[in-house]
Amino acid sequence: MTADELVHRRVLRAPRELVWRCLTEPAELAQFWGPRGMHTPLDGIVVELHAGGRFETLMVGDHGSHRMVATFTEVVPPERLAWVEPATGVHTTSTLTDLGDGCTEVVIHQRHVPEPMRSPEARAGFLSSLDELEEHLARVTRPA
Repeated sequence: MTADELVHRRVLRAPRELVWRCLTEPAELAQFWGPRGMHTPLDGIVVELHAGGRFETLMVGDHGSHRMVATFTEVVPPERLAWVEPATGVHTTSTLTDLGDGCTEVVIHQRHVPEPMRSPEARAGFLSSLDELEEHLARVTRPA
């Protein structure tokens, strides 16, 4: 790994197909996408789920908004999803591994991450977005 790479790992208590759906369907993304304190309106999400397709999210918070614009480079349901953000040069690859027993390991590998996005504050924000995903999955999988 180089200085401009980040790797995040999280074991989620949800089946891989559900985690995949949450990471690829706009209605699901709108429930958790972005760091804590921001929300992503459904009409601010574009997912063209194929290599070469667009992936856009508009995150809105008290301190302004941020639009992430990316192009999918790899889509392998339900195990791998990759995109590149032309504005920053960041390449993100998410790998989902079925651990059995209804759990999924998610490994997010980011390459070419600019210095500001590697700051402790930015990294904490990214980790809070994984917390948001974990909380959303807990709500979705909670017995009725």
